[in-house]
Amino acid sequence: MNARRKKRLALATALIGGVAAIASLLLYALNSNLNLFYTPTEIVHGKKDTGVKPEIGQRIRVGGMVTVGSLMRDPDSLHVEFAVHDAAGGEVMVTYDDLLPDLFREGQGIVAQGVLIEGGRLEATEVLAKHDENYMPPEVAEAMGQTHEKLDYDSSQKSGY
Repeated sequence: MNARRKKRLALATALIGGVAAIASLLLYALNSNLNLFYTPTEIVHGKKDTGVKPEIGQRIRVGGMVTVGSLMRDPDSLHVEFAVHDAAGGEVMVTYDDLLPDLFREGQGIVAQGVLIEGGRLEATEVLAKHDENYMPPEVAEAMGQTHEKLDYDSSQKSGY
């Protein structure tokens, strides 16, 4: 092999190595910024298929229904704590230090995004509430085992409006 071919081979090898290094760094950065969705049962017991539980300090999203009677507000600040449960019986405590959405209330479906600080405790950075009585985020509906079907009203129910 002559010197010119050796130079080309070295350049091609360096280029392929550089692209591989950039791709691996990009994938690492994207992986660390993922917010995986979990139900309260999956946080407590792990995913059904793999048994994997979220790690302490991991950024996650949890969805479910706000447990009635669990909302505790600090009268001197915006700090609130509430429990979120799902149909399988799992429950996770959520703490939040900001204004809750206007539609937030006990018994309603929510999605909270934040950091898992203990096995069953989430420090939320964002809380999203459903916007009407017919809507539930698809991930929450799937986790709760409900289907998205339009309500079917009869004529006596429609005449009242």
